[in-house]
Amino acid sequence: MSPQSLGAAIMLGAMLMFSLNDTMGKWLVATYPVGELLLLRSAAGLLFLLPFLMRLERGALVNVARPRTQALRVFCSTAEVICFYVAVTTLPLADVMTYWLAAPIYVAALSPLMLGERVGWRRWTAIGVGFIGVVVALDPSAATLTWPALISVVGSFLFALTMVYGRQLRGTPDTVLVFWHIAGAAVAGLVTVPFAWVTPDLPDFLMLSLLGVVAMLAHIGVNRALKLADAATVAPLQYTLLFWAIVFGFLFFDEVPRLTTMIGAAIIVASGLFIVWRERQRGQEPVPLDPS
Repeated sequence: MSPQSLGAAIMLGAMLMFSLNDTMGKWLVATYPVGELLLLRSAAGLLFLLPFLMRLERGALVNVARPRTQALRVFCSTAEVICFYVAVTTLPLADVMTYWLAAPIYVAALSPLMLGERVGWRRWTAIGVGFIGVVVALDPSAATLTWPALISVVGSFLFALTMVYGRQLRGTPDTVLVFWHIAGAAVAGLVTVPFAWVTPDLPDFLMLSLLGVVAMLAHIGVNRALKLADAATVAPLQYTLLFWAIVFGFLFFDEVPRLTTMIGAAIIVASGLFIVWRERQRGQEPVPLDPS
């Protein structure tokens, strides 16, 4: 198997793991507060990350470049995770994932302002079409324009900001970025658990811990895939997240996506794929989704 094919296979596996992680999170958040879920999954993730942290040079976690940007990234990534788990408490997985898949479109729109990248009329057209897809998926009405739906849109925008800040911090080691990402979520969980705590039984405690481990393995898979294959090859595979969200939503929660959600998702995916293709044509490396 060629490195490109192996990288694609690993990316597909990583997206499946992220989807399983989201499914477990939706299942657990129906019983346990979001803060508790964040704390326990972060603790497990940090334990899993510990061997990698021990390889870092002394002070690497503290003496980081562009600390303000680092702090903004941690804030956005933590708020994005909270928005995701709040949204899936009431919305179908496919709905929430549709909004999150719009993040690369937001990144493309933000790149001229925050990254100094030039965006031509073709990509601006794709960005506009992508925003139309978000509106179609929202299907604005008194019945569908709910707080969870609006929280999903805000969360996906925060995810896009996390990706933009990640691009600005390309010189920072992945382990450092992942550590502060997990640490931010752990602090948020620690602040909230005194006000809301449900003691889990052993099976649920193991599942809550698995959230952190599965997410870490999926992050490692994304990084490995990017080392084996170019980003333009593996970036389109991120949209398999929507397929798994539909499958797992139906199997575990009896969820059937609304027609408007599916139409909006198709528009978002099409515009996102065009942006990936156009970036490849211009010699730019698209950054695949690295969900939480």
